[in-house]
Amino acid sequence: MDMDLTTLSEQDISTQFVIPALQRAGWDLRRQVREQVSFTKGRIIVRGRLHTRGNGRRADIVLYHLPNQPIAVIEVKKATLAVGAGMQQALDYAESLQVPFVFSTNGRGFLFHDRSGTGHPGDRMETELGLDAFPTPEALWRRWCLWRGLDSEQQARAVAPYHDDGSGRAPRYYQLNAINRTVEAVARGQDRILLVMATGTGKTYTAFQIIWRLWKSGQKKRILFLADRNILVDQTRTNDFKPFGAAMTKITGRRIDKSYEIYLSLYQAVTGTDEASNIYRQFSPDFFDLVVIDECHRGSAAEDSAWRDILDHFRNATHIGLTATPKETREVSSLGYFGEPVYSYSLKQGIDDGFLAPYKVVRVDLDRDLQGWRPTQGMLDRNGQRIEDRIYNLKDMDRGLVLDARTELVARKITEFLQATDPMQKTIVFCSDIDHAERMRQALVNLNPEQVRRNRKYVMRITGDDAEGKAELDNFIDPEQPWPVIATTSKLMTTGVDAQTCKLIVLDQHIQSMTEFKQIIGRGTRINEDHGKFWFTILDFKKATELFADPAFDGEPVAVFEPAPGDPVTPPDEPPDTPDGSAPAAPSPSPDGVFPDGGGDGAGEGRRVKYRVGADQVSVQIVAERVQYYGADGRLVTESLRDYTRSCVQKRFASLDEFLRRWNGAEQKKAVIDELAAQGVIWEALQEEIGARGGPALDPFDLVCHVAFGRPPLTRRERADNVRKRDLFGRYEGIARQVLEALLDKYADTGIEPIEDRRILTLDPFTRLGAPVELLRALGGPAGFRRAVQELETQLYA
Repeated sequence: MDMDLTTLSEQDISTQFVIPALQRAGWDLRRQVREQVSFTKGRIIVRGRLHTRGNGRRADIVLYHLPNQPIAVIEVKKATLAVGAGMQQALDYAESLQVPFVFSTNGRGFLFHDRSGTGHPGDRMETELGLDAFPTPEALWRRWCLWRGLDSEQQARAVAPYHDDGSGRAPRYYQLNAINRTVEAVARGQDRILLVMATGTGKTYTAFQIIWRLWKSGQKKRILFLADRNILVDQTRTNDFKPFGAAMTKITGRRIDKSYEIYLSLYQAVTGTDEASNIYRQFSPDFFDLVVIDECHRGSAAEDSAWRDILDHFRNATHIGLTATPKETREVSSLGYFGEPVYSYSLKQGIDDGFLAPYKVVRVDLDRDLQGWRPTQGMLDRNGQRIEDRIYNLKDMDRGLVLDARTELVARKITEFLQATDPMQKTIVFCSDIDHAERMRQALVNLNPEQVRRNRKYVMRITGDDAEGKAELDNFIDPEQPWPVIATTSKLMTTGVDAQTCKLIVLDQHIQSMTEFKQIIGRGTRINEDHGKFWFTILDFKKATELFADPAFDGEPVAVFEPAPGDPVTPPDEPPDTPDGSAPAAPSPSPDGVFPDGGGDGAGEGRRVKYRVGADQVSVQIVAERVQYYGADGRLVTESLRDYTRSCVQKRFASLDEFLRRWNGAEQKKAVIDELAAQGVIWEALQEEIGARGGPALDPFDLVCHVAFGRPPLTRRERADNVRKRDLFGRYEGIARQVLEALLDKYADTGIEPIEDRRILTLDPFTRLGAPVELLRALGGPAGFRRAVQELETQLYA
């Protein structure tokens, strides 16, 4: 038996030993056991203009109590390894899936690791079990409920099924974690619950599944879903919440129909400036037993806000807050209201898992921003105003001082980037205020006349004060609509804009608020594979991306800010004044849910003077430009493609000899090439850079030896010519020799991977030599073809 086990693959071990052991323990193979569970997609790695995906994470076996509740992970290894060889890998998976019971097996037995702490006092954390001693479903479920602190009544409430529309769509692992943790919290009687999930990770779909489970199980009968943008409510109603059907309505007018069970509303639609307009008071305080607050970082947590009045009115209901960026300042605290999050899923986690798009940053520094500018004595601006004599720097640009030459230069740089990549990629340009957004629109129109002639909506200003621009917002975010392509804005598009195909975000806005910065970056993090959106670029003109280095960018929600004696009163997450330079003021949303975009272009009471200086008066130049990539640790890395490739290769192969052993020992070189691609090597980008510096195409073998280990490379043609000189084909005759010579030519033209696949015999020039069956026969059949190719590879890399 032992000898038989050592010859078996991991899948054979699972099929012949592990699955039968589970069946004997009483596990339902159809409902409770899933094999090869892929729960991440693999991080997207970007270099140059190309990308690749790393390997996703896949658990060998996951055990479920019900379809929506994973409770154990099993990692299967070959019998030649120790029973606990897969334990560390399984523990990593279990931590992500939030399951307490972890097993490693080699087919001879199990090593059981119990993370729950629910065993008897003195129990070992890890215990070896025989194949016939695997725990029953009932035993693990009892311990799971103890781990989660659920009594028998709460258990029944916590296991309500999620919605299944039959399409195969199911919550991703982190969504399931968020749903389960929330439903459990409700089952335990918790009435204030916070979920923190990065933009683009499906908060609304997660909210739908939570509401569905609580509604269908009868725990919550009437639900109010609140959002702060019309577009969010409408998208929610027609997309994720559609299965609620006739039980759902949107609050729009002043007359309330109380016959529905699911109500969607803008905060602004149920609150107003006077008592009579607060229509939420038409509902009795106990009408709703669940209130879900989307984007609860905005105004809902402020104690004196009109939105908070709604929550206070329905104080007896369970309140669930959803946010990507918890608001934590001295005045406003999401954590203070909702408590600690029951689950958090960050931008870094989303990028690492391959569910969110990574980014690269093109940082452009301008001389007047960095060095500052001082007007000459008595200098007048374009409007005849005397310019105050002081030094104007980065913070003043487009707020107190407008340099036309700067606007032109920024617009030209945006245009050059689009023309060099894709002029039709959706682009959001974040400006300081409405005036800046309009000037930027004009500059971009003048620099892109051909595109604007094709469609006048190529560039649109989409701001809160412009009805035509706002009317184009739906078209901008619709992946199927090509226009508008470029949107200039200041505040309107920072939140609530699901721009799946936005590939370029331009930052020409001085950003001090971490909350606002996270929201802006979130406009680009969605992936849309159907439209080729895997990553996005941030073109930064105002050093805003320095906030990426702040630990708060992707850290845990912080405690409420309390200034120490002598500290400035302004909290670190709050800008000292509004983006248009006016005095601080709390934003007041309009009835359609649009927040003021802020700012005009002149002076007024309570506003700073804005000077406009012509391009003929002051010039502006680029002094520095660099590209930074999203690194494996979540930090921005300024690194050349060569350096990046060297580090990727050397993580896998410590020396040239180790690489050569792996390369020469591989039955197919494609396996090594794919292995390095999974490590992050982007072959096309590397070939483009090396080739651009000196010549014809190189083989992956030579790229690795040259870039990672400093060896002089040979071109594919040179390698092919060396093989011909050795007369490798001397012992072959007729068709066989012609096939091998054609394979060598094909290698020189296209590389090693195509010639390893015998389907190449169906292509030209092989089809001129004969039918594929005849060519295989001449080489001794499929096995003969493999031997001939391997011999050819040995000579190529000798």
